[in-house]
Amino acid sequence: MADIKAADVSKLRKVTGAGMMDCKKALQEAEGDFDKAIEIIRKRGQAIANKRADREASEGTVQAKVNGGFGAMISLNCETDFVAKNENFVKFALQILDTAMAEKPADLESLKALKIDGKSIDEMVTEQTGVIGEKLELSYYDKIEAASVIAYNHFGNNLATLVGFSKEPKDQVAKDVAMQVAAMSPVSVSEADVPAETIESEKRIGREKALAEGKPENIVDKIAEGMVKKFLKENTLMSQEFTKDSKLTVEQYIKQSDADLKVTEFKRFAIK
Repeated sequence: MADIKAADVSKLRKVTGAGMMDCKKALQEAEGDFDKAIEIIRKRGQAIANKRADREASEGTVQAKVNGGFGAMISLNCETDFVAKNENFVKFALQILDTAMAEKPADLESLKALKIDGKSIDEMVTEQTGVIGEKLELSYYDKIEAASVIAYNHFGNNLATLVGFSKEPKDQVAKDVAMQVAAMSPVSVSEADVPAETIESEKRIGREKALAEGKPENIVDKIAEGMVKKFLKENTLMSQEFTKDSKLTVEQYIKQSDADLKVTEFKRFAIK
């Protein structure tokens, strides 16, 4: 058996992120060949990933960042809350997010294909599955480009938002709107942005509910329209009651600060 030096074990651990004993075993199996040991660890990661493919990765971390007029958000999932709070797991998620910030990929699949130190992010996620011993999944990525963008990362890192503005808002206004999106989960910026199919679905639900309650046929449509209006008020950002002052809508709150300021779009993602 090859004489395995502690320095080689430490070097392999730094390159792969695997545990000390796993690195030592890989070097022993590779008879001291460093590149072969890396390949052994990678194959071990793939084997663990395949074995745990049917597991549910329902925990994890959601992270968002901005740089001027660009913001990006990712979700890296795992199986347990213990791993989700692990410093190295969070650091790995932030490494992926930093790559997204630098490269601005078009979608999730494009992000997975990007390379860090010669390896694709998809390959790195598989490798880390082997290192950590849990199923990992890069499940979400989205971005916003606007005149000004703010990110909000909720305590616990299982929820984040991005909000784009037509111009630079006051810091408190930007933060308040981002927190509003986090707390109230609107479906769109304004009523005009709500998809027609969503409105039709709400109208159908309203009709069915009215009929189930025994309301006369001739007023069912009117009741359904009223329910749609209520839905739009409660679920579109500009029409929602402002969480810090229920006497104001979000739009009124924004206009108090700057009559010309507009929210261009938002993104919200939560693991649970």
